[in-house]
Amino acid sequence: MKERLDPPKISPEGYKAMRAFQAYITHCGLEHSLLELVKIRASQINGCAFCLAMHTADARKLGESDERMHLLSAWEEAPVFSPRERAALAWTEALTLITEGHVPDAVYEEARKHFSEKELVDLTYSVMAINAWNRIAIAFRKQPILSHASAAA
Repeated sequence: MKERLDPPKISPEGYKAMRAFQAYITHCGLEHSLLELVKIRASQINGCAFCLAMHTADARKLGESDERMHLLSAWEEAPVFSPRERAALAWTEALTLITEGHVPDAVYEEARKHFSEKELVDLTYSVMAINAWNRIAIAFRKQPILSHASAAA
């Protein structure tokens, strides 16, 4: 697949605004490891290869295990995620798949058990941002950056 457009080059002010939003999320106080799990899970749902390659690499740098990342698509059945992570992943799925019935009350109530009001708003911003980044990458066919070992396989 050939990349279509280079959004930062064509619309630098829009890209700058997206980067500023992302910078807020990065420094909002939520655990970076949790934010990477959210980014990976949303990117799996959306089928964004570029973001999956980026965020699995970023998660590894934070000490995330390949085992847990491999189990993210089946997080509900996998015993390796904490209750807080499970609540964040359920929230991520509900927001990413919003057209399938909005955010269920049970998902909201579980998230409120594990996140303060500010944390839940910031988690929502995080899900919003990765969904936006996924859509930019998918729309313009941004190619994943693969390691040499992965590229040769």
